[in-house]
Amino acid sequence: MIWNILYIIDALLFAIVALTVIYMTVYAIASQFVKKQEIPKAKRLNRFIILIPSYKCDHTIENTVRAMLAQTYPQRLFDIVVISDHQSEMTNFRLAQNPITLLTPNFKNSTKARALQYAIANIPIFKIYDVVIILDADNIVLPEFLDDLNNAYEYAGTKAIQVHRMSKNRDTAYAMLEATFEEINNSIFRLGHIAMGLSSALAGSGMAFEFNWFKENIMKAKTAWEDKELESMLIRQHIFVDYFDQIFMFDEKTRLTGDFNRQHKRWIFTQFHSIIKNIRFLPTAIINKQYDLIDKIIQWMLIPRTVMMGIIAVLSIVLPFIYLTLAIKWWVIAAWTLFIFALATPDYLVDKRWERSFIKVPLILLKSLFNLTILAGNKKRFINKNK
Repeated sequence: MIWNILYIIDALLFAIVALTVIYMTVYAIASQFVKKQEIPKAKRLNRFIILIPSYKCDHTIENTVRAMLAQTYPQRLFDIVVISDHQSEMTNFRLAQNPITLLTPNFKNSTKARALQYAIANIPIFKIYDVVIILDADNIVLPEFLDDLNNAYEYAGTKAIQVHRMSKNRDTAYAMLEATFEEINNSIFRLGHIAMGLSSALAGSGMAFEFNWFKENIMKAKTAWEDKELESMLIRQHIFVDYFDQIFMFDEKTRLTGDFNRQHKRWIFTQFHSIIKNIRFLPTAIINKQYDLIDKIIQWMLIPRTVMMGIIAVLSIVLPFIYLTLAIKWWVIAAWTLFIFALATPDYLVDKRWERSFIKVPLILLKSLFNLTILAGNKKRFINKNK
């Protein structure tokens, strides 16, 4: 009886992990065949509004604003709006010295969606924009960012694009792992998807949308994972999300264990919430051959990568002491997964810092398994907190 239960659990876990690995393999390989896009100079200059929600980001928001103000794009053609939520008066005072619009809401329950909705609701009626850009309060961009984005937006001919989000720090093992997984996500869920003719995934920042579309649809966002809600809306409205690998935006990665765990717990809930909200669209998507929507729902059904690697690590180590034959397939899938991750990881990340951090990765991945316990114990509290 005990052995039968063990076989069933082993088979179920392996099937779940194997499906995720197969999915990643297809897109990781596809990403290797994407040719670098030559984006022509746009004849039209769009008018941009840059929205930067900043919740308790006193130590980074000023750097983000300075980077945006240093753009080579004509300053008369873009406005910067900072939504300063629960930040110090001194930070707000310094921000107000810059040629930006500073909004200071005081939400009881703060979310990025609420901040973006507040900004849209407070834009003067006489202000006319073509494109809205969403940045986080710790993002840094290069001086040519808006020039490149304007060219890309005109070239893409769609209402939504995602730029290449990269890590600006790799100073701890956690930051190094975050930077690596960010680039793996870029390869698989963005570049690989574009190569297959499917929409790119949104990354939460470094996103650009047609202004009127965003103005209408952001008001429908109701949760703390607004990027996934926007993703779902775009796909269900048959709007293609393009990705530009050569336009960079730099994002600060978590450095400490607590921040890493909190962030990954949020990602697990985001994925869980996304599939619950969108699974009902799958039958219609299959009937109507909406491949983007089918792919996105399948993507949300897959096990999170860090949890997947944690499961592989545990079973690869434990099963040889219980039943050696069962462990062999886990060793094979572990080796294959590492190969796929290596294929999807750009060369610039593999340096001395990566080598020093690599030995700590198994422990970090094992810790990620504990994130699953929240789904059972604290799911309701977490979701209510992030509404």
